[in-house]
Amino acid sequence: MEMGRTLICRQRQVLFFFFLLGLSLVGAAEPRRYSVVEEAEGSSFVTNLAKDLGLGQKDLSERSVRVISKGNKLHLQLDQETGDLLVNEKLDREEVCGETEPCVLRFQVLLENPFEFFQAELQVIDINDHSPVFLDKEMLLKVSESSPPGATFPLKSAQDMDVGPNTIENYVISPNSYFRVLTRIRSDGQKYPELVLDKAIDREQETEVRLVLTAQDSGTPPRSGTTQVHIEVVDINDNAPEFEQPFYKVQIPEDSPVDLLVVKVSATDVDIGVNGEISYSFFQASDKIGETFEINSVTGEIRLKEQLDFENIQSFEFNVEARDGGSFSGKCTVLAQIVDVNDHTPELILSAFPSSIPENSPETVVAVFSVSDLDSGENGKISCFIQNDHLPFYLKSSMENFYTLLTEKPLDRENTDKYNIIITVTDWGTPRLTTDLNLTVMVADVNDNAPTFTQASYTLFVRENNSPALHLGTISATDRDAGTNALITYSLLPPRDPQLALASLVSINADNGQLFALRALDYEALRAFEFRVGATDRGSPALSSEAPVRVLVLDANDNAPFVLYPLQNASAPCTELVPRAAEAGYLVSKVVAVDGDAGQNAWLSYQLLKATEPGLFSVWAHNGEVRTARLLGERDAPRHRLLVQVRDNGEPPLSASVTLHVLLVDGFSQPYLPLPEVAPERAQADSLTVYLVIVLASVSSLFLFSVLVLVGVRLCRRGRAASLGRCSVPEGHFPGHLVDVSGTGTFSRSYQYEVSLMGDSETSEFKFLKPVQPNFLDHSPGM
Repeated sequence: MEMGRTLICRQRQVLFFFFLLGLSLVGAAEPRRYSVVEEAEGSSFVTNLAKDLGLGQKDLSERSVRVISKGNKLHLQLDQETGDLLVNEKLDREEVCGETEPCVLRFQVLLENPFEFFQAELQVIDINDHSPVFLDKEMLLKVSESSPPGATFPLKSAQDMDVGPNTIENYVISPNSYFRVLTRIRSDGQKYPELVLDKAIDREQETEVRLVLTAQDSGTPPRSGTTQVHIEVVDINDNAPEFEQPFYKVQIPEDSPVDLLVVKVSATDVDIGVNGEISYSFFQASDKIGETFEINSVTGEIRLKEQLDFENIQSFEFNVEARDGGSFSGKCTVLAQIVDVNDHTPELILSAFPSSIPENSPETVVAVFSVSDLDSGENGKISCFIQNDHLPFYLKSSMENFYTLLTEKPLDRENTDKYNIIITVTDWGTPRLTTDLNLTVMVADVNDNAPTFTQASYTLFVRENNSPALHLGTISATDRDAGTNALITYSLLPPRDPQLALASLVSINADNGQLFALRALDYEALRAFEFRVGATDRGSPALSSEAPVRVLVLDANDNAPFVLYPLQNASAPCTELVPRAAEAGYLVSKVVAVDGDAGQNAWLSYQLLKATEPGLFSVWAHNGEVRTARLLGERDAPRHRLLVQVRDNGEPPLSASVTLHVLLVDGFSQPYLPLPEVAPERAQADSLTVYLVIVLASVSSLFLFSVLVLVGVRLCRRGRAASLGRCSVPEGHFPGHLVDVSGTGTFSRSYQYEVSLMGDSETSEFKFLKPVQPNFLDHSPGM
């Protein structure tokens, strides 16, 4: 037993040496071949697959090396740590392959990242583990005493499940005086015993002969099996049945129906009576033959008993025995060849199919599959194609019956996020049979699209004096990507104007792009401002875009008209001098007012609310000029008090009132008062009204005081106790935010008046000078 194991090991080493030698001579397309001896205990080592493929230990796990087989049970396992290919169970060659020799198990080695395939074959080497076995423990053979020397008698052969040199080599019989045995070989290579009569046998001397038939194989160590042969010497029946032909050959299509007449055998016997009656039967038929065919014992018709399958068995060879009533028989051989028909659709096995493929990737592996057809010849040839030629995919044959589905060009998920692919496999038989494989390929998103705003720019309107946290509007952007790549975060970008305190004006909701005002806005201080909003997705790397936003502050009627002239906060009231000789329409004075609002809210109208003597004076509604309505008379009171209201056009309207004192003077002429040659300077902006009021009040008070002194001196000369005052708006410029130059009809100019009283003159001189238009600075950076 130990010598047998040593010999087996040596045989394995020799086979492995020749395998490696052949592997070095064969191209890359040839399969790798390995061998293993059957009945090996435990996990038998086949080869180190990592070394054969040139892989390191790290590559085994990274490339997900797998061993797969097509159609056969997988008997192999791969040690992922060492790369050793092992047989995971004890192999019985006879169970795996039956009578097929050589016994080859085909498998494939699949590697990923990138995908690679290798064909391999594992040959199971037979050992002599089965002894020849006769199905019958005793054979009964009847030999006529008239049989001449040299007559032959076929015997039932033994069965040996081993193959090659381990199968039956010859037959021997125990020593005797009449018979010897010959070892015959059938056309299929099977050996059977045949007794040869060496000399005539006399029934009167020998009624029966008992022999021991031994079947021997040529294995190491050799094995054998025996059976008893009981030979009865039959009295003269000197003619055995003879078939019309010793060999019958028929062809049967595999789709033939049950009960089909396969062949009819015929034998004749020249004897008469019982010795001439022939019955037919299968001789030494296997169970499979008995299940497939049936024979009519009287007619010799052989019919089909069950459906045939070419893919399982391609031919049947069996013997038919014709036996007469005298127990003599003749035999013939029937060879039934099965003709393949196209009755199997192609089979498609998907080996690798990722759940999704990323977009923008060139020539990506989508799926790997194998195809096969159990038919043979033209019926087994296969072609594979994609039904829709317009899809961006193509098939590539990587090795025998293996195909790889690849992308023709980079895919764009934003155009098509899913593809339905139908792969059709068809054979070349008649009629052609096809198999379809439906694949749904999902395209995985890549962050290749930046967010896009719904508008190129945004203009938002907000009315001044808004409440804090007021929703100004929503900035919206979309992203053609999907999932996380399509989630957008909004943000305020640093303003280009460094003086714009954007962080104190507005805020934005990072999730939905809603803009909110952080504080109340003042149209008079800030009429418009611009900033940029950024939209950034959450992909990797993140992509972003920006859009300009312009916020226009709408004016609200929150400023009442402000009277510039006559000044109301002076220490003494302003008095206008009107000569009694003035005609109707004489310009007494002009009420000058401004409104800090804009547009309609800054349209001012003037109205005379109250007068000492109604009907004597009128106020022009659009420019505030106070004129005489009629000629003055001696009876008219010398002093008049006028209450003028200035009203804007806002909603609700706001107003201011001013009191104007008018003094009628006799003999008052219009002296020429030269206009101070002061070039108008550019008005300077002042955002605080209080400064303007203080300056105007100070200058006006000083001027009024001077006028009062001069008028007082003159009046004292006339003996009049009344002290008259003269008012004047001081020279200077008014802040631009108090002036409206909209051109809507409101008199929105500032006037300068100069009053001069000459001490050596008998008359007072008063002159209205032409208006001076100051330059006002624009305090609205956004306009």
